[in-house]
Amino acid sequence: MIKKLAKYIKQYKKDSILTPIFVIFEVIMEVIIPFLMAKIIDVGIANSDLNYIIKMGIFLVISALLSLTFGMISGRYAAKASAGFAKNLRQGMFYNIQNYSFTNIDKFSTSSLVTRLTTDVTNVQMAYQMIIRILVRAPIMLVFALGMSFNINHKLALIFFVTMVPLGFILIFIAKKAHPNFEKVFRKYDSLNRVVGENLNAIRVVKAYNREEYEQEKFGKVNDEVFNLFKKAQKIVAFNGPAMQLAIYTSVLFLSWLGAKTIVAGNMQTGQLSSIITYAWQILSSLMMLSFVFVMVIIAQSSAERIVEVLEEESTIKNKENPIKEVKDGSIEFKNVDFKFDDGKNEDELPLENINIKIKSGETIGIIGGTGSSKSTFVNLIPRLYDVTKGSIKVGGVDVRDYDIETLRNEVAVVLQKNILFSGTISENLRWGNKKASDEELVRVCKLAQADGFIQEFPDKYETVLDQGGTNVSGGQKQRICIARALLKKPKILILDDSTSAVDTKTDAFIRKAFREEIPNTTKIIIAQRISSVEDADRIIVLEDGKINGIGTSEELLKTNKIYQEVYESQKKGEEKDETIKQ
Repeated sequence: MIKKLAKYIKQYKKDSILTPIFVIFEVIMEVIIPFLMAKIIDVGIANSDLNYIIKMGIFLVISALLSLTFGMISGRYAAKASAGFAKNLRQGMFYNIQNYSFTNIDKFSTSSLVTRLTTDVTNVQMAYQMIIRILVRAPIMLVFALGMSFNINHKLALIFFVTMVPLGFILIFIAKKAHPNFEKVFRKYDSLNRVVGENLNAIRVVKAYNREEYEQEKFGKVNDEVFNLFKKAQKIVAFNGPAMQLAIYTSVLFLSWLGAKTIVAGNMQTGQLSSIITYAWQILSSLMMLSFVFVMVIIAQSSAERIVEVLEEESTIKNKENPIKEVKDGSIEFKNVDFKFDDGKNEDELPLENINIKIKSGETIGIIGGTGSSKSTFVNLIPRLYDVTKGSIKVGGVDVRDYDIETLRNEVAVVLQKNILFSGTISENLRWGNKKASDEELVRVCKLAQADGFIQEFPDKYETVLDQGGTNVSGGQKQRICIARALLKKPKILILDDSTSAVDTKTDAFIRKAFREEIPNTTKIIIAQRISSVEDADRIIVLEDGKINGIGTSEELLKTNKIYQEVYESQKKGEEKDETIKQ
């Protein structure tokens, strides 16, 4: 784990190295100060030598100023190194997430990934800053102060070992007890982020249904769980402070008692006792600092493990050696295809089973089926968003696993069921399909998608700024912009996954007409709930429980397929009923 994280220090190695160097200089200056104070008391004051007092006083002030300066420099380098390390970790995690397949994404929840990119990285950042500064400073201070103490009086210095050994056992006990609780805390943070994310994304629905109180209760419940877990963990860690205080004051008490006896016996001077007590504070404050780092490392350990999980996760979909970088045409063939999700659940259940079909390049294919019939899963296999469990899928006569992934996905444009637009202008969103597209090309594809009309009505037209998620346009407008964005890729295969559901039937018909006339050589696969959206397709696939129940034209299926007949009849009756009501 440490080796994996250390790779992300990268360009901040220099700052990470300079930090402990300046910390060492800072500690040396601090250790010199009690020594100089002892000299002032035992030599200058004892002999009433003003010149010696001034001389040592100047050295003492210089040492203090140098210690302050070195401390400030080390603090600056530590802050830069830790912030840079955190930046690289976030960047590495985010970049790796971009390479994930849908299977990888299914493994981590969105809320969990957000927590790992924010809270967990912050914990590791704080721990790293403490490690390169305080974890270096404390042991060096401990060694130097102990050395000076033994140099003054080795018998008194032995007192430190009496208190340090039991303290070490206490710290080990705290670590073993606290770490599992902090792991639970961060897992619960994922749930907290999920609840907040759901509430913010669905705030309009919450308001519309007056469910504010329900959402408050739901948030309050998970918030209390985080609080209780953190409280339980912190109760254990809280023993750290009293243990340190007990060690410090026990040491000072024994030093004062035995030191006074030693002075009376004439074996030590007052200044030396003063300096050894100061070294005692330095030694025990070093232990206190170590304990703080210790607590932070306990917290950060859980976060670090979660970060490494994301960094080490490898995409389940990778390019083969020497992949094919050209798609010949838009023909598609499913051959004995089975598929199941790699989630460890329902091992015997196959969302898709024994799928066999050949689709010619330029053909229009409609897909209908009930909820849960795996329509979306069917089309997600074509651009290799998932890999098949068994069988093969060919595009342009080549197995999709033999293609370069980027090449394949550039030739297969998918308008997903959940239409997503990003904050920015309409033109910026459209150019996701082709970042080099001209303004004329934007207008052309928007006319095909029946989007140009409403875009031209906006005051800023194609430079109209969309809110995050495109919340300032209607559902139908959002769908048409997404279709235009896909068309801008000039794909050999166009997949519409129920992406005209929010469009009226008239506009839907215009879109399909434009597709037939303007992109006849593009293979079009249309998933729809409305029969009218697919009835003029070259062929229609009827899916039921992940299996092909029927294939044919609308006329053929009306004669032979019971499911298609039932859907057709129910929708036609519904249309007739609507017409009657209008009259």
